[in-house]
Amino acid sequence: MLLRKYNKTVREFSPAQIIVLFYIMAVTISFLLLSLPIAHKQGVHVATIDTLFVAISAVSVTGLSPISTVDTFSTTGMFILMFVFQFGGLGVMMLSTFIWLIARKKIGLKQRQLIMTDQNQSNLSGLVNLMRQILFIIIIVELIGALLLGIHFYLYYYHSLPEALLRGLFASVSATTNAGFDITGNSLVPYADDYYVQMIHIFLIALGAIGFPVLIEIKQFFLNVKSKRKFRFSLFTKLTSSMFLLLLVIGTIAILLLEGNHFLKGESWHKSFFYALFQSSSTRSGGLATMDVSEFTTSTLLVLSALMFIGASPSSVGGGIRTTTFALNILFIYNYARGKKQVRIFKRELHEEDIIKSLVVTIIGVGLCSISVIILSVLEPFPLVNIMFEVCSAFGTTGLSTGITGDLSNIGKIIIMILMFIGRVGILLCLFILRGKGVQPDFHYPKERVIIG
Repeated sequence: MLLRKYNKTVREFSPAQIIVLFYIMAVTISFLLLSLPIAHKQGVHVATIDTLFVAISAVSVTGLSPISTVDTFSTTGMFILMFVFQFGGLGVMMLSTFIWLIARKKIGLKQRQLIMTDQNQSNLSGLVNLMRQILFIIIIVELIGALLLGIHFYLYYYHSLPEALLRGLFASVSATTNAGFDITGNSLVPYADDYYVQMIHIFLIALGAIGFPVLIEIKQFFLNVKSKRKFRFSLFTKLTSSMFLLLLVIGTIAILLLEGNHFLKGESWHKSFFYALFQSSSTRSGGLATMDVSEFTTSTLLVLSALMFIGASPSSVGGGIRTTTFALNILFIYNYARGKKQVRIFKRELHEEDIIKSLVVTIIGVGLCSISVIILSVLEPFPLVNIMFEVCSAFGTTGLSTGITGDLSNIGKIIIMILMFIGRVGILLCLFILRGKGVQPDFHYPKERVIIG
């Protein structure tokens, strides 16, 4: 009787509500796994709230942590972390689809609706094949990255091949899922002069953050080139790739200009370039750093905060308002200023509903982060720019920090945890929980104009 009532209740949930419930379950399971004594080094005790913080950070693939990963977790704990942020990066429905496929179970309409909601797709066709392709591409990328990094670590840093391969695997999975966790104890600072390690990480971060549909289209493009067939990239791929590259360039140039007479003063041109390039790429959602970002000037921290707020692309491992949202906002403002009612780009016209969605997401994102900054500025004894940086890092599921994470109060940690969760799940998905069945009224009130601006 209770089971029948439970199943009926679950069936009445909307796909958005079920997805959020799945993420909450994922956080709970991760918390329990990371609380196991076998996950910790001998003699290490971790506060409950800190374990929960790490669990949410791993599921949301953020990387912020109030504790040192390398000093806290055992080898078993490292593998648990890898599993958790692999799971969090790909999405809850990715693993569920994989289990359904292995069990040879039929994936029905309800499951397809969940996949569509989790992966931010607009139609039900081809979703299972999409999941297969995403899983295949990400696993191949991670294995190649692990091999390239593992061999390099063995040749130049570690004398033990198993240790080098383990570190290479952890680094590859962490970078590809944009988790931002490290097992060096100091992010990628030990590799500040190793451009090979940095470039591998930049490529892995970009592949994880640029969006799964983009990777699938790139794969299809090369297959068509091989077979000499024509291929046309979708508007999504063109828009998100252009914005991704533009933000990377803007971030790099901004760091070079703002830090030329400060942090980068006296550095060689190539080291300055890689400092700027890596930190700019990491703001997409990577969360790794080759230096202590707290050494940057206030102006640079503000620029990085804005980049982290924008975040990664939709249908990727990252958070934030997303690159396409920012692009649509800019295009809408530009066209409105020129007196045009339609927004056009790459010989395509955008749907009005998508423009409205982008504005809603941005307004709520700004409001959410602003309220969080105000509350934290009252509770925490840190400079305002550091608090703003931490908030944007959490919302963008980036993981960069000026070093204040471990010193936050319990209430401060809870606020950051909520931001990380919302950043990963997405603002639209959280809004869909409140949408209900969306019954449209069968009548309209008289319209009236109001004064704007």
